[in-house]
Amino acid sequence: MDIKMIGSKIAKVRKEKNMSQSQLAQLLFISPQAVGKWERGESIPDIVTINQLAEILGVDLNYFSENFQSTYDEAAFKAIDDNEDIEQTDQEVANPSREERQLLTNFSGSSLSESDFAGVTAHKRKFNGSALRGSDFSGADLTGSSFTASDVHEANFDGTNLTDCTLSANDLTNASFNKTILIRTTFSASGLAGATFTDAKLIDVKLAKTDLRKTVFKNCVFNGVDFKYSDLRGLCLDGQTFIGVKFDKAALNDATFNGATLKNVSFRPTYALTNKYYRAIKTICFDGAMMDKLTYAELKGLGAELSKVTFI
Repeated sequence: MDIKMIGSKIAKVRKEKNMSQSQLAQLLFISPQAVGKWERGESIPDIVTINQLAEILGVDLNYFSENFQSTYDEAAFKAIDDNEDIEQTDQEVANPSREERQLLTNFSGSSLSESDFAGVTAHKRKFNGSALRGSDFSGADLTGSSFTASDVHEANFDGTNLTDCTLSANDLTNASFNKTILIRTTFSASGLAGATFTDAKLIDVKLAKTDLRKTVFKNCVFNGVDFKYSDLRGLCLDGQTFIGVKFDKAALNDATFNGATLKNVSFRPTYALTNKYYRAIKTICFDGAMMDKLTYAELKGLGAELSKVTFI
């Protein structure tokens, strides 16, 4: 395997995404020096990290192979070879159709910090590798859109429709999700420190491989949510409602569910139970919580302290 070739490919696509080594390192939870070593051909990422890189940089996994050849240049030459097509394109740019106007809402790789997207309708759009810090998406309908490897620090998603949206490997620090519509939304490997979810209903949402220790949830309803491989240690979930939620592979040490409502909630991991897992469950506080008998039985079997729990 040619490590210099892989390093140059990482550097090339990173620069195309207008992403610094530090930004890429932050999304991978590694040091910028490690990224620098890859790009100089001094070391090589392992296979797990290669998969993460492909997801963050928005490329096919085969991109990093020696035999991968891009078809973009061929397609580009073919597109400009026909003068008639060029003239038609010029006309459409001058007076774009409704379909063309929609296509212009692809903002991948753009620098759009503090931009105003409030109230817009932009279905299935891509905001990948973009600088969107402090941008206002309040009240917008972004159904089916994707945010990947973007800086969305302090963005406003209050009242935004994020149905079927994918937010992967983003910096969402201090973002606001007040009364946001979250249906089948996926948050993956993203930074949500200081992000606030208030009066939100999360329906069939996935919060995967995400550090939620400093995320704030207030008066939320979690219905069918999966916290796969996420870190919820010390998280306050008091007073929230959980229905059909899976905490199977999440870190929950010292989390609190005081006064919460839990129905058909799963805490049992898919892997073998260990003493470490039993100890972690015992650190969770359920004082004043209400739960159905099946959830209660599962937690009791795992050794949780349930003396102050009542049945629904």
